[in-house]
Amino acid sequence: MAPDRILIIDSIHPVFKKNVEEKGFVCEDGTSWSKEEIISCINDFSGVIIRSCFKLDKDFLLHADNLKFIARAGAGMENIDVSFAQSKGITCINSPEGNRDAVGEHAIGMLLSLFNNLNKADREVRKGVWLREENRGVELQGKTIGIIGFGNTGSSFAKKLSGFEVNMIAYDKYIAIDSIKYPFVQQVSMEKIFEETDILSLHIPLTDATNYLVNNNFINHFKKNIYVINTSRGKILNTADLVKNMKTGKVKGACLDVLEYESVSFENFSSTDFPEPMQYLVKADNVILTPHIGGWTFESNEKMAKILAEKIVELFSG
Repeated sequence: MAPDRILIIDSIHPVFKKNVEEKGFVCEDGTSWSKEEIISCINDFSGVIIRSCFKLDKDFLLHADNLKFIARAGAGMENIDVSFAQSKGITCINSPEGNRDAVGEHAIGMLLSLFNNLNKADREVRKGVWLREENRGVELQGKTIGIIGFGNTGSSFAKKLSGFEVNMIAYDKYIAIDSIKYPFVQQVSMEKIFEETDILSLHIPLTDATNYLVNNNFINHFKKNIYVINTSRGKILNTADLVKNMKTGKVKGACLDVLEYESVSFENFSSTDFPEPMQYLVKADNVILTPHIGGWTFESNEKMAKILAEKIVELFSG
């Protein structure tokens, strides 16, 4: 019997190829191939490794009669038509366990930078400007963190925050939070999130239900003026509505690792013609912006590859 062939069409740590080939799989590098070239030979492969270079939509999958699996190096599956793939008997695999620690650390880093004016103060000192009172910070201790989504990244964020003496409440409609494993988190209703939150952190996938979930109406359900952290997907948050509420003070600050203006591949967005909300964000001192790098560490890159390899070997070897 011929070995299963895996087509790698997006970048992944070399440990993936090493680990699966040790178990009898054969990998081919298709990272330089066009979508048309991939479609023309997709039936020669049992598996595809993708990150976010393009969408594996229904039109693509109609050409893939021999695929056994699609493996996504990362967490989000929005660039894969999962339901159609499953209808064709294709297993869809991802590796959110691999970058959850990176995202948790990144979210905290952004929040600390925002609360302590680190980016602003750094820029000023480099210019010879020494302002202390103007850069007086805010402490995390005693604040209530409202976490929406308590899967891999939400739980990692909470675990890493647990030493900061904050109050943590979380809402997840699909997961029952283990109170023994996470004694520092109280699972609550959305009504409780709206009532008590000082800092809102989003850890949910992009779906039809979560697209623009955080809009003007949502924000104004909060009893307090809040800070917002988004390390999930850009289109979960309506940027124009966020800016509207920053101008009124309802949103006191924002940490955004993801933006709705990103390209499909998350690799870039046009800076030549920023929409008006983005123009506001880039000039605001109470905003921290990073280019979708929350899960983008050297360690997570290797961990995601190892986890994907382990899952594929377990499911399809022998």
